[in-house]
Amino acid sequence: MAKIHPLIAAVFVTVAAPLVAGCAPAGTAAPGAEALTPKQAKLLDKQLGGKVPGEPVRCISNAASNETIRVSDDILLYRQSGRLVYRNDLRGSCPGLARDSDIMVVRQFGSQTCAGDFFHLVDRSSGIRGPTCVLGDFVPYRKPAGNEG
Repeated sequence: MAKIHPLIAAVFVTVAAPLVAGCAPAGTAAPGAEALTPKQAKLLDKQLGGKVPGEPVRCISNAASNETIRVSDDILLYRQSGRLVYRNDLRGSCPGLARDSDIMVVRQFGSQTCAGDFFHLVDRSSGIRGPTCVLGDFVPYRKPAGNEG
């Protein structure tokens, strides 16, 4: 078995350790997702509480979605009605998304928004373009039949 020079091993550990550690912060369900703040958790519970998750879908209709809610740098909600909200866990963190002060510029190529579509943020005051972010699958959350409110 070949020996690794201690200096090479030290460089490898110095470079790779932060990358590996950043993949799954403690206390999160999704790899690479940041833990929610109490305020974000409350917002998520307010929007999805009492609703039942369904099977993920790749695309949702643009016409039916009337509100996009930024929960965190990792989670967007697409409200279609009081009974139906789609949760989208992005395919990686989107730094600054949770601030809700930057403008979301979404590239639309049809009448649907789909997993794999991307958007970027633009600073509202300077016009400087921020990160490019990628949508994940859409998980529908519906109120059970007979549950009003």
